[in-house]
Amino acid sequence: MLIPSISHGMGLIIILGANGWISNLVGLDNGIYGFWGIVIGSVMYSFPVAYLMIYDVLRYEDGTPYEAGEVMGLTTKDKFFSITLPYLRKPLISVLFATFTLVLTDYGVPLMVGGKFTTLPVMMYQDVIGMLDFGKGSVIGMILLIPAIIACIIDMANRDKGNAAFVASEYRIRKSKGRDMAARVICIVVVILVLLPIASFAVLGFINKYPIDMTISFKNALQAVGMGAMTYLRNSLIIAIVVSVFGTALALFNAYMTARNKTKLSYVLHLMSITSLAIPGLVLGLSYVMFFKSTPIYGTFAILFLVNSMHFFSSPYLMAYNTFGKINENLEDVGSAMGIGRWGMIKDVILPQSSGTILEMMSYFFVNCMMTISAVSFLATVSDKPLALMITQFEGQMQLECAAFVSLVILVVNIILKLVIHLAKKKAYNF
Repeated sequence: MLIPSISHGMGLIIILGANGWISNLVGLDNGIYGFWGIVIGSVMYSFPVAYLMIYDVLRYEDGTPYEAGEVMGLTTKDKFFSITLPYLRKPLISVLFATFTLVLTDYGVPLMVGGKFTTLPVMMYQDVIGMLDFGKGSVIGMILLIPAIIACIIDMANRDKGNAAFVASEYRIRKSKGRDMAARVICIVVVILVLLPIASFAVLGFINKYPIDMTISFKNALQAVGMGAMTYLRNSLIIAIVVSVFGTALALFNAYMTARNKTKLSYVLHLMSITSLAIPGLVLGLSYVMFFKSTPIYGTFAILFLVNSMHFFSSPYLMAYNTFGKINENLEDVGSAMGIGRWGMIKDVILPQSSGTILEMMSYFFVNCMMTISAVSFLATVSDKPLALMITQFEGQMQLECAAFVSLVILVVNIILKLVIHLAKKKAYNF
């Protein structure tokens, strides 16, 4: 999740491309280019998102029904089909459509490993960036919106309405040597499959010329720096920091107004706040080009701040919305009776209770701003170009080694940010 999807595709080329090391090892002549290459790359790209969504739901699973089922003599199979699957039904629908939308609107993996198998996002990117055909790009954008909106509507209709965080008894897994060993093997295999593409492009960034000259070299790093990588890194950091602060503040405000003030207007605001879930980044970027062209903010950092804030707004908003919804709904009334204003309750009670969520929201904005190449592709100029766009630039020039180095820089920055957030959360909770 800390690298652009195009980097996943790049890693697959190194592993399973026409000259990939596994392709050469097993005698795979043509590599994985085409339909199955996109499928494999999309699974690896979307897997972390689906995993974390399911993991978060399972963390709050109540163990009481399982204890009751055991008393009633239910077998493990019966408990799975009678308790676990019904509990996961609605979350799995959300995961399914979130993954569907993510894969449908991605152009990084298909661009790298699609070969002659072209997807709509790739066609839209090539028509708008390559041929400046905004009319055709708009039509493709409208087509991409249809399934994404349908997925969003179905997802909203199937969301759980109760408090999913209520756990009467923690679910405990009994030890079993055979099962635990099988689970460890599966986890190790999954981790290897996830890390292989990342490790491949990390190595690629310090190889002279793949696969002709495999000697270790810093030429690619020097070339990327010489072409302005440090300046573009600074631009990315500026965009990520500003958006993480501004976007988090706006998401917190909207979430408070919708979660703590139940009115018809708050429901409308809630629907508006989650609309970006159904808008692909390419479509959003193209719409900003057409709407803001000839305005003072067009071609400046301001429009990049705005488009990234809106592009990634929904997920942090939902984090805050769910958190605020779980805090005692009578706090404001109690504060009013004690002579404490609403702002005082927000500042001294609600925000401190939500500190972990706020840090995660800022992290989400920062990480995605560092690695996005979709919405900003149509809006960035030479003076405010983010570092991630150098990946597509080098890919177009068939300089995969330089693109791999840029991907590695983004990965390192995002890992450092995640470590800082982790330490900040640990300190906040200990305090």
